[in-house]
This record gives sequence, C-alpha cells and structure tokens, in this order.
Amino acid sequence: MAATVLSIGDGDTIRVRQAGKALTVRLACIDAPETAQSPYGQQARTYLQQRLPISRDVSLKIKTTDRYGRSVAEVISDININLALVEDGQAFAYRQYLSGCDAKEYLDAEYRASRRRYGIWQVQGGITRPWDFRRGRRSAVIPDGTTPGGRRYRCSEISSYAKAQELLRQWHSYLDGDGNGKACEALR
Repeated sequence: MAATVLSIGDGDTIRVRQAGKALTVRLACIDAPETAQSPYGQQARTYLQQRLPISRDVSLKIKTTDRYGRSVAEVISDININLALVEDGQAFAYRQYLSGCDAKEYLDAEYRASRRRYGIWQVQGGITRPWDFRRGRRSAVIPDGTTPGGRRYRCSEISSYAKAQELLRQWHSYLDGDGNGKACEALR
C-alpha cells in the first residue's frame, strides 16, 4: 500500500498519510531502543529521519494491527527500512513478533550488526533490550531500594567493568548514573 511520510515518532514508529488519512505505523519485526535509552533511542530516531524524510513516498507491507490501533508494517522505501535498522545496529530483531516476517533475514542482519559492533552493538553483547527496558520500568524500584526479585548493587561491590555491563543488561539501570549506556565507568 502506498503512503507518504508525515513524521517520525521514535526509532520504530512513524506517521504516514495513506488514502487521505493520517496513520500511525509501528515498524514490524523490530524493536528499537526506547527514547529514554540514551543515546541509542535518539540515534535510532535520527537514523529513521534520515532514511525517511518528510513527504517521502513509501510502501507498507501491513502485517497486523497492534493493541494501540497502530498498523504494524514493514516499510519499504528504496529498501526495507525495518531490516536496514537492524542491519545498521539501530534496532533488534523482535523475536517475540517475527512470525509473518522473514525471521532468518532479520536474525542474520542482527548477527552481522553485532559482529561489526554497529550502533547498539558497540556495547559488548548489545544494550539492554528495549522489551526488557520497558518491563524494568513497569516493575520499577521498590521503596526499600531493592529491585524486584533481586538486590541492588553498588559499583564498589562489583568485581569488574564487564560484570557491571552484564548487570546493566539485566535491568540494573540505576548503575548507569549518567544515562550513557555504560555502568560503573570508574571500574574501567
């Protein structure tokens, strides 16, 4: 289906005009970092803005409608934009929602990006997955200073920088005091 880009929401959401109506489209098969996952969320949005300038004509391969009423689609410009986001390290293959997509193509693209250390893969093992980040925010810190189902760590208790990054990927986002995607930088 033909559409025209109106705006970019974040790294995996755009607004288009299709048949005279404005439509919000969630990019299928991928999950880009949340805007709060600085700087990666903003980088994914900027990447999408560069790839899909306002008034660019695109083709939508609609897969489904999500619980928010958005069309979930692969967006094709000169290339499959969804796949390009993964290939260039701006988004993850969204394993939970790969049915209806060429799963192998998306997983292979993610593997290549991780091997090349592009974007979200500049951090060893990749940044906290957006789906884990969202879940972590929903289950936020309990008032006694612990995290749900576990303890709260201090940088001084952690044995190495690598261990701190591992904990960061396991929802211990409070270890990243300046929000740059790196935990306990003093341990470097």
